[in-house]
Amino acid sequence: LAVLLGCGGSAEPAPPATPPPAVSTTGAPAGGFSVTDTAWLQLAIAMDERALTVLDLMPARTTDPALAELARRLSAEHRDELARLRALYTRSAGPTTNPHAGHDMPGMATGNTLTALARAKGTDAAYIFSTAMRAHIDQSILLAQAEQRSGTEPAAKALAADIERSRTDQRGRLDAL
Repeated sequence: LAVLLGCGGSAEPAPPATPPPAVSTTGAPAGGFSVTDTAWLQLAIAMDERALTVLDLMPARTTDPALAELARRLSAEHRDELARLRALYTRSAGPTTNPHAGHDMPGMATGNTLTALARAKGTDAAYIFSTAMRAHIDQSILLAQAEQRSGTEPAAKALAADIERSRTDQRGRLDAL
């Protein structure tokens, strides 16, 4: 999972250090969540938050009703997923701040991408949107697969499996346009 995170190359300053998750005497985070589970949840939350910015910008940037509708549908799906991720993260008793928030990582639209999308129209906006969402979808699939292989909390692994299925469907819908 750490190899897939790639959050060291951000030009943005890192947030203040956060305390590690609670650790039991066995070395595992309290409540059955492993460090991998907690890190995956943190990253998935940060990725979905950034994806929502892209998804929410797109309907006003295009005159293509199918593309605008896809962005709206994906936005609703991501909001539902984000609620599930946050609820599970709360259960994990992880740190209250997310060390991945504000970082540019693989699969996340950068600040420059968001600015370009906010200014673009038509085919330029469609290109920026589809490129950013494809990267988000592909990286989300990789991370969900890594969580399923290396995580320990059954609820986190099940959510990762749901996200992998959802992203595969989303990629198909994006490619169909």
